[in-house]
Amino acid sequence: MKRVQSTFGLAMILFCLTFVNLAQAQGGNEQKEPPTYAKLLEEMDANEDGKLAESELKGPLKNDFAKIDTDEDGFISEAEFKKAPKPKGRK
Repeated sequence: MKRVQSTFGLAMILFCLTFVNLAQAQGGNEQKEPPTYAKLLEEMDANEDGKLAESELKGPLKNDFAKIDTDEDGFISEAEFKKAPKPKGRK
């Protein structure tokens, strides 16, 4: 009887360890690289004019548009993007 319980206990431990490893392997702890200006243009420049207007943006860039657009021309340039405050990570 003890041998059956020990085997069952060992099988449960192995199952739990396997489950945890699979969950981590699916990207639960990966750090993303911040996007480049070129990548943002590729993803968000809807009218393909080579500029990022507030109406084309989403997320932190849209929320902080007035802070980032320092020359107040209505667009975020590559220089403004590089000087922009970095968003704080999720807690």
